[in-house]
Amino acid sequence: MVRILLAEDDEIMRISVYDRLRQFDWQVDQVENGLDGVMMLEKNDYHLVISDIRMPGMDGLRLLKKVREHSPETDIIIMTAYGSVNDALDCLRSGASDYILKPFDMDDLIIRCNRLLDFQQVKDRITTLEENCRFGDRGLIGNAPAMQQVYSIIDQAAPTNATILITGESGTGKELAARAIHKASLRSDKPFVSINCAAIPEGLMESEMFGHERGAFTGADKKRKGKFELADNGTLLLDELGDLPGPLQAKLLRVLQEGEFERVGGSKTISVNVRVLACTSKDLQEEVDAGRFRQDLLFRLKVIPITMPPLREHKEDILELCNHFLKEFSSPHNTPFSISKEALDCLTSYSFPGNARELHNLMERASVLSSGPVIYPADLPTELCSDDCTPDVGFNLSDNMAIAEQACLKKALNHCEGNKTKTAELLGISRKNLWEKLKNYNID
Repeated sequence: MVRILLAEDDEIMRISVYDRLRQFDWQVDQVENGLDGVMMLEKNDYHLVISDIRMPGMDGLRLLKKVREHSPETDIIIMTAYGSVNDALDCLRSGASDYILKPFDMDDLIIRCNRLLDFQQVKDRITTLEENCRFGDRGLIGNAPAMQQVYSIIDQAAPTNATILITGESGTGKELAARAIHKASLRSDKPFVSINCAAIPEGLMESEMFGHERGAFTGADKKRKGKFELADNGTLLLDELGDLPGPLQAKLLRVLQEGEFERVGGSKTISVNVRVLACTSKDLQEEVDAGRFRQDLLFRLKVIPITMPPLREHKEDILELCNHFLKEFSSPHNTPFSISKEALDCLTSYSFPGNARELHNLMERASVLSSGPVIYPADLPTELCSDDCTPDVGFNLSDNMAIAEQACLKKALNHCEGNKTKTAELLGISRKNLWEKLKNYNID
């Protein structure tokens, strides 16, 4: 809810502005001088401060400086009479957001308030855009039954506000599933904020999640919003939740139940409306049995569980995944990469302990090492294509030499992008000899 502090010594003007602001369901605190305004700033956080420039005890300029010290994100509108326009300009130079001349139309004031509030939302969204942009339009891929089950749960759960726990091995796409849930939810136009609980030192995790007040610890030279505040009205993903320190698990449980928390070093209760999604590659029930995770927090998170299948359980999606990953890379002549049947056979016979993330890395490696637009087994790591992808011909020398010759011909053709004249020159044989070998091995 929008919270506004109104500072005005003229009672009639203060009541008139207060009544009009309240018509928009904004929470408005009113004071009659600057000193009382400073006291309110120390107790509460405000989106806007609307202040007269001339007040007993403390003028608008001094109040402005106090607001900037306590809450740099708060916008300030200065109300001024015509004779003090120069003073209002001084306030703008000192950081005020806008000023309005008395007497003014109440609709004009409301327009200015809405403009500043909209700009605050834009600034909050910008803080999450860079992180989100690296994912682009990437989403979950695959049509195997194991993936169809995941899609079904997402379709049913996404439009609700239920907390969802996404589990699965590393590299199975848990974060992509979380983003798919947010995109299909009623909060899709609101912020999506992610925090990796395993990547942040324990001493900084509380500040990262809940923010901190100015002076809360060494180096905290200004107030800072945490991830929960940035995700207000949107979605917060707690990635690798199994690594969350024990003391913070109790505070997280309170936020999930009450929607309230305090910043580090602060005493103000902050209310948020956030949908929480959690991901982990750990077995949280085992963590509970070992005393490292709270049972009540697990119950609160596991309202709707989703398990991401490992790639070895839906190998029929490997071809689609390969084609999708290879679109991210381009050959030296901007020709789209493709994967040969032999290379695909190698991949489908592999167990993929790193799941889809490992497959993505393999495709990137192959696109760099490949001498042409087609990925062959020779472009993959040798451990993937040692015995499973080559026919077993025993120790017959001529048969093994034929297999090696076929691989050499394909690699040379790939390198020359199908140009048989260049391929023959590269191999050191005549074009007629090359043609005969290609016909003999049935190589197109």
